[in-house]
Amino acid sequence: MPIPVGIAGFGHHTPEWVVPNEYFTRFVETSDEWIRQRTGIVERRWIREDQKPSDLFYEAGKQAIERSNLKPEDIDLIILGTVSGDYLLPATACILQDRLGCSNAAAFDISAACPAFLYSLTIGKQFVASGMYKNILCIGGEALSRIIDIHDRNSCVLFGDGAGACVLQPHEVCGQGLIEDQFLGTDGAGWHYIQRPRGGAAEGMSSEILAEGTHLVRLKGREVYRFAVDKMAEIMEWATQDITQDEIGLVIPHQVNRRILETATEKLGIPPEKVLINIEHYGNTSAGSIPILMSEAEAAGRFEKDKYLVLAAFGAGLTWAGVRILW
Repeated sequence: MPIPVGIAGFGHHTPEWVVPNEYFTRFVETSDEWIRQRTGIVERRWIREDQKPSDLFYEAGKQAIERSNLKPEDIDLIILGTVSGDYLLPATACILQDRLGCSNAAAFDISAACPAFLYSLTIGKQFVASGMYKNILCIGGEALSRIIDIHDRNSCVLFGDGAGACVLQPHEVCGQGLIEDQFLGTDGAGWHYIQRPRGGAAEGMSSEILAEGTHLVRLKGREVYRFAVDKMAEIMEWATQDITQDEIGLVIPHQVNRRILETATEKLGIPPEKVLINIEHYGNTSAGSIPILMSEAEAAGRFEKDKYLVLAAFGAGLTWAGVRILW
């Protein structure tokens, strides 16, 4: 029989540099009002020039290990979900393994864009459920400020930097956060809706590509918006189909856009007070958004015993994921 899997502890970290909407008016034609109305974002956090993405991942992971009452050497595996690692090679998880002092851990990255943290939970759960590992550190985070085009009005205002993490253990050990169910999905026909068009190994990097900025993130806003509203509602419907509204403690969605989140939850009649949103302060941190929300909510005492947490995310690929946790 598979071993039930729970969550022992959380951690998160965001940069100190706060970037308000007004910052972008020097690069593109926009305004604070325009950004707020269309996205719900007021500000976001970006790393400084002397910082690396792994600095965020390290702090979040360190905090999660400490809050799980473990030592670094207790960790068996590190799974990092990100599309903005320090280097193209090696995996940033390997850098974290050394820096965190997790000397007994295997480590790898996964590239699943915004749902990457939910993918890491799903993968990690299988290792614990099989009995292969006992303590798994799952991290989701990004420093998207390093790979956006500051002159692209459609995308530059959307993204923030940040990371969150948790430790998975057998539920009988940690006694909380039972990961009950999950599902993953992909529609590869939409691979070009959110992408870094050039600069990969398909053609290599060149001075032309660097000059054009086509190695940076691009997205097709209208197509993504339509897909997001339907898909987020579909994920939440899956997660809540066999439980009552009273059994739902919190809905914790990927922070893609306030309008998308409100539209999707309204479709299912989920009360606004049960939906966690912090996009106004952090923007879209991609793989970092759900673990940051969870870490903040857990620290604030928002998780109710014997209530469900519904996690939902979608992103580039197109990929999506849902996870249901009984706290």
